[in-house]
Amino acid sequence: MNKALDETLSLKLAESIKSKANKPFDNAYKAALATQGATYVQGFLVCAGKPYKPREHSWIEIGDSIVDPTLPHLHKKSTELWYFVAQSLSVKKLKAVIEESQEDYPEDDPLPIYGDAPYEYYGDVMLGGQEYLDAYQAAEAKCKELQAIQSQNN
Repeated sequence: MNKALDETLSLKLAESIKSKANKPFDNAYKAALATQGATYVQGFLVCAGKPYKPREHSWIEIGDSIVDPTLPHLHKKSTELWYFVAQSLSVKKLKAVIEESQEDYPEDDPLPIYGDAPYEYYGDVMLGGQEYLDAYQAAEAKCKELQAIQSQNN
């Protein structure tokens, strides 16, 4: 089931957490901590228009809605965005993983979270389990579909 993007809440939350451009994981982490009933989600975002390439992204979900605290920095309408879930974490699990990462690897950024090896590799630098590969392939298929539509319209 594809969930709908809640633009109003996304913009309101982005403002309240002081969302930053090109920091979707940090933005989603802060949003998850600040929002009752939120689930932290990592996956891929596909935007209408070039370069027709999935980008690794993070957002939160509340019930049946996607809330993207990075939305103001994307400069796209909700009808031009598609989200592909690779991993969802409760706030409790998210906090535990971040805490453990900071203890084990204090010099590394704990976000994004990839889970346990073995990893499937895809794209240029991404890694994750089978769920990441599935989400990436679905996002890649959407990119090809959008590119085909665009080339028909030219």
